[in-house]
Amino acid sequence: MDEILKYFPNLSDLQIEQFQKLDFLYHDWNEKINVISRKDIDSLYTKHILHSLGIAKIMKFEPGATVLDVGTGGGFPGIPLAILFPETRFYLIDVIAKKIKVVQGVADALELKNVKAEQKRAELVKGDFDFIVSRAVTNMPDFVSWIKDKIKKQHKHTLKNGILYLKGGDLADELKDFPNATLYDLADYFEDEFFETKKVVHLPLKFKP
Repeated sequence: MDEILKYFPNLSDLQIEQFQKLDFLYHDWNEKINVISRKDIDSLYTKHILHSLGIAKIMKFEPGATVLDVGTGGGFPGIPLAILFPETRFYLIDVIAKKIKVVQGVADALELKNVKAEQKRAELVKGDFDFIVSRAVTNMPDFVSWIKDKIKKQHKHTLKNGILYLKGGDLADELKDFPNATLYDLADYFEDEFFETKKVVHLPLKFKP
C-alpha cells in the first residue's frame, strides 16, 4: 500500500480505504478461487495493482468516459483503475466464469458503482468505448481483430481513442504492422525492478461504423 501512496499521493480517504481492502479481498478470494498465482499474491500491490495503475500514468480518464477491460482475469487492470477514476465507467469481461465471480465479489465489497463485470468474449461485446485496456491476453494483431469495431468516434482525452495495453519484453516484431503505436516504459514512472521491461502500448484506432 505504501507503494500506491508513493506514486499516487493525492488519493481520497475512500480511495485509500478501497486500495487497502484489496489485500484482504484478493487473499480471501484466492483461497476459494485461484486467480492470482501463489508466488504473486504476496506481491499483489506491485505486480498487479501498481502495474494496472501504470495506465493511469499515461492516461487520466475523463468523467463519463467508458473503458472496456478485455480478459480482466481477477480484475486487472480494471479494478484498480475504477478505484482511481470513480467517474469513469469500466466494463470488465473474461471468458472464464469463476474469474468474473471474483471480480464481481471484489467490486461489490468495495461498492464500486462504476464497474460492470460479465463473462463474455470480446467479439460479442455490444457498444463502443473511449479506450480498451488489457494485460497481455494475446498478441496485438489478434487483440485488434477482436475489438477494432468498438471504438468511439469522438475523442475527449489527450490521447486518441484506442487501446492501452500492458505488455513486457521486446515488442518490435509484434508491433511491426502498427507504426502508429506508442510505447511508454513503466520504468520511467515506477522504481521497482519488476517494471524494467514493462510497457504501456497506446494504439489509436479509428472509429468503424
